[in-house]
Amino acid sequence: MMRRLFNWFGGHPLRAAAAMMVAIALMGSWGKAAGPPLQQRNWYPYLAHTPDLTVTADRFEVSPVSDWSYDSGGPTDETYINAGYEISDLREVWFMLEPQPGSQLAAHTLLLFEFTDDRILGLTIEARREQGEEYDALAGVFNAFELSYIWATARDLLVRRAVMLGHEVFVYPVSITDAQKQALLRKLLERSEALETTPRYYNTITSNCTNELAKAAGFHWAPAYIFTGRSDEYLYRRGILRGASFEVAHARSDMTEFIRALNGVPKTEFDAALLAELRRRRDAPS
Repeated sequence: MMRRLFNWFGGHPLRAAAAMMVAIALMGSWGKAAGPPLQQRNWYPYLAHTPDLTVTADRFEVSPVSDWSYDSGGPTDETYINAGYEISDLREVWFMLEPQPGSQLAAHTLLLFEFTDDRILGLTIEARREQGEEYDALAGVFNAFELSYIWATARDLLVRRAVMLGHEVFVYPVSITDAQKQALLRKLLERSEALETTPRYYNTITSNCTNELAKAAGFHWAPAYIFTGRSDEYLYRRGILRGASFEVAHARSDMTEFIRALNGVPKTEFDAALLAELRRRRDAPS
């Protein structure tokens, strides 16, 4: 749908974005938006839980953390865990991009937070679909879905995409200061915690996976927050993703086949093996 709308406006991203913004203003009450967003619906199982967060001065606890297992046929185990972290133990932030097959404009994005002792906690921000409901980007413009923050293990998030869905997965190191990493994490924890009591609508233009992250980072609006397939290139131009060129950075970040192969290792070894490969690629000469 997003690609079709883009083509209607001559393939020009700014014209298409402007048209969609007008559509929101004129038709924002269409669909579920006629009433308030709800916490209780017959949710698609993966999106059924609202995370419970407890945040103190330097520590946070989150439950449930999704730790599902997958093969190419779908989920093979639907495990949830509880987890706790010291914010001062945050070491790196990794940006993941999952291009939508057949489109250069659309992609899903998420973050992986790396803590000491090779522990990773991931965050995916998604349209909260009901059982039997399919995601549609155009419907998402008109508030057809609630907003969901899902905290999950790296294995869950990456294997789900590379193995179950058969999509490409790119993982980039984020080049920001330690203070900025912690501030970003704190802001996302705050936004996730708020959803426990105050549900919000997902919106393809104003509250999608990418611009929710951008808002938490304090970024000003950019076309890449709607045309999310170009968000990695936008971050590279801002100096947040590094490499001798964007093409070099993009090629180095392609983790698709590595993650597919890594799906066979024990759960307890996944994060360390993933981080070893990510660090090797990050530190390799360009």
